[in-house]
This record gives sequence, structure tokens and C-alpha cells, in this order.
Amino acid sequence: MGGSDKIENKGEELGGKAKEAAGKATDDERLEAEGRNDQAKANLKQAGENVKDAFRS
Repeated sequence: MGGSDKIENKGEELGGKAKEAAGKATDDERLEAEGRNDQAKANLKQAGENVKDAFRS
């Protein structure tokens, strides 16, 4: 896995956390759910990359 993929996935995860926190702070359930969704997508991408790395080793 390239370093840029790791950075991109981490950025997406952190962005999701920020959206979720903003949603909680403003009582915006849609934004909060969108943040959780972004985090889940980033985690799935990371897991897929980890599986690829395991087969490369």
C-alpha cells in the first residue's frame, strides 16, 4: 500500500470525525450520520488495503 493511500484514508476518517462532531454540536442528525458513514468507508478502504498487503508479503 502506498503512503498516499494511507494518508488519504486517514484524511477521510478524520474528516468524518469532524463532520460527526459538527453534527452533534449543531444537533444535525444528517451531518452526524454522514460523518459516521465517511468514517466507515475509510475504515473499509483501509481494511481492503491491509488484505492486499498481507497477500503481497
